[in-house]
Amino acid sequence: MSSSLKARVFITLKNGVLDPQGKAIGHALNGLGFGSVGEVRQGKVIDLELSGSDAEKAKTELKAMCEKLLANTVIEKYEIELK
Repeated sequence: MSSSLKARVFITLKNGVLDPQGKAIGHALNGLGFGSVGEVRQGKVIDLELSGSDAEKAKTELKAMCEKLLANTVIEKYEIELK
């Protein structure tokens, strides 16, 4: 049986970058009566399954994936979670 690691990458806009979609979500929630909602920032989650069991190697590869494709690092930040 081959081993594998599961990873989750959270990608969100960096602080200071305008988030019109987050603003629209917040406005809609307020309009629906959820007045306690303040600022909303939206993002995306990407789940990946990687072969192997070396967590450090996987983290290095995931960082490269984020830098090269998954995140636009000019305006987005990312966080990697390994399971």
